[in-house]
Amino acid sequence: MSALTIIGLIVAGMAALLHLAFFVLESVLFRLPFGRRVFGVRPEHDSPALRLFAVNQGIYNLALALLVLAGLVLTIAVPDAAFGTVLIIAGCSVMVVAGVALAITAPRRTLPIALAQAGLPLVATVAIVAG
Repeated sequence: MSALTIIGLIVAGMAALLHLAFFVLESVLFRLPFGRRVFGVRPEHDSPALRLFAVNQGIYNLALALLVLAGLVLTIAVPDAAFGTVLIIAGCSVMVVAGVALAITAPRRTLPIALAQAGLPLVATVAIVAG
């Protein structure tokens, strides 16, 4: 395994951890005042429908994180098999697309979050493919 691949795997792990944090923010903490503040939701704008949307978005981020983490485990356990790498690249690719969509559609104040959401998995994908 090349040094570039190892760097890619580490960065993919960081992207997965970031998406686990998004899951906690969206699915667990959103219903609390702290969670709503993070997303700029005033108490009077909170609603069951908005909470449902946040939970669903959190589950989506959890699934992406688990996909990448499963790929990491498989890649480490069976380094000569390609299926772990395929899972990592698939999960990271969706993370990149979601980050780009967030950067394009969300308020400018969320640009750093969008760049982190897209940047880490993009770097991971390039490093793994180039490695």
